[in-house]
Amino acid sequence: MMTMNTTQPLTVLLCALGGEGGGVLSEWLIDAARAAGFPAQATSIPGVAQRTGATTYYLEFFPTPLAQLQGRQPVLGLTPLPGRLDLLVSSELLETARQIGNGMSSPAVTRIITSSARILTTQEKMQMGDGRSDTEALLQLVRQHSLRHHVMDMAALTRQAGTVVSAVMLGAIAASGVLPWGREIFEQVIQHSGGASAAASLRGFALGFEHMADQELMARQVAQWLADDELQTPASNLPASDIHMFPPAIRERVLLGHARCVSYQDAAYGQLYLARLRTVWQAEQQADPAGLQAAACTHETARWLALWMAFDDIVRVADLKSRQSRWQRVQGEVKTQEGDLLKVFDHFKPGVPEFAALVPTRWAQALMRWEQSRIARGLAPWALPLKIGTHSVFGMLALRTLAACRVLRPWGSRYALEQSLITQWLDEVIQGLQHSAELGLELARCGQLIKGYGSTNERGKHNLLHILAQALNTTVPQSASSVSLWRQAALQDDAGQALDSQLRAQGALARPVREQPIRWMRKPPSHQA
Repeated sequence: MMTMNTTQPLTVLLCALGGEGGGVLSEWLIDAARAAGFPAQATSIPGVAQRTGATTYYLEFFPTPLAQLQGRQPVLGLTPLPGRLDLLVSSELLETARQIGNGMSSPAVTRIITSSARILTTQEKMQMGDGRSDTEALLQLVRQHSLRHHVMDMAALTRQAGTVVSAVMLGAIAASGVLPWGREIFEQVIQHSGGASAAASLRGFALGFEHMADQELMARQVAQWLADDELQTPASNLPASDIHMFPPAIRERVLLGHARCVSYQDAAYGQLYLARLRTVWQAEQQADPAGLQAAACTHETARWLALWMAFDDIVRVADLKSRQSRWQRVQGEVKTQEGDLLKVFDHFKPGVPEFAALVPTRWAQALMRWEQSRIARGLAPWALPLKIGTHSVFGMLALRTLAACRVLRPWGSRYALEQSLITQWLDEVIQGLQHSAELGLELARCGQLIKGYGSTNERGKHNLLHILAQALNTTVPQSASSVSLWRQAALQDDAGQALDSQLRAQGALARPVREQPIRWMRKPPSHQA
């Protein structure tokens, strides 16, 4: 529970789109307050179309039970006051940003619970190109204008529960601890609402509650790590000096990145992550001694470095698919009941690159030459289709055996290649910092280009290496704004046409055309009638 002022009402603003059950959510909250014996009041402001205006619901709850007021009645307001909200809850990210723009949220007092899901506005759909609002900018707005914030994909949780988003929102509100009564009161209200939808609403409530509770637990764990004299991560002993050398504002991200690398490989890999990040931080201190960028370059590097170091390969896929949490998630998605028989089959189609990634470089090169010769002859890339029943002992044993191969990963060709490219990127970031703090920051943000697997991953690396070459391997380095434009253009289309256009516009070389083999297809025989 939050520490609260017992003389002032708790103020809550709900934002929902048409058809999302915002009115039902408001009624649930009022009914829960009355069932718990607390004074409450709600008003609503209806919107118009589903995506041109939201319906907002404003609620006030007096934190002292009626039984303790000795017959007195509190005076509750009908409209929210800017900057005075205790809780802002929204089912859509842009609607959250709109309320922040209206001045409703305050970084001093307001906790924000928002969905990361987007439903595009009419204006966004009308644009000739990609007219979507920048999600990262919206999230940054949430972070800047909230005392605490919680972001979750409410749309995904809603689909998983087979209900409406209002039930998920209620679960998140219940787990936040803002309102002074327990979970059982909320669940009783849903049950008393009756109808065939009550069971689905309870599922959605439970998912929202658990997701919110997990975020709260993680926040408390990170706070504990930061406060301890000797920090301990779940996977390894981490001395306080390893994390305290970084500024407080980025320690949470550094800890999470370190934990990801340890979970991916081992404790030594986590130390490699910290050593790489330490080098960037030292370079940024020299480039920005006054701290005007607030360690932004190291912060961005910590984010993308952790994701890149934990690159996807068949070992990681096997590990993720064989975890107990994955089995529990599948059970929840299909809504199994007691006595139901559940079988799960996973389909894999590893090709030569996946097998070559696990063997030393010399062997990998031989395999890839064989594969390239096949493709040059017009043959399709070789692949091994597999269907594994992960519900069976044999299937699970096969996945766990493959997952255990992570101890062999450092001897594989893919590992060597990724570490080489990571080192090259970090060297360019440090070189950029030597020119200016802004250029170093933009080069660090280019780590965003590395994502996915297969052709998507290869395309991202190709674009990143070309941007790095054009940014620094010239007599006069490019400006930070140019690199920013290139990075954004590279994210716009798979073909890279936007990137090539931006490169030419800034006087840089477009990407070289990559050769593609011609595959000859045999003409099928014609059948005469």
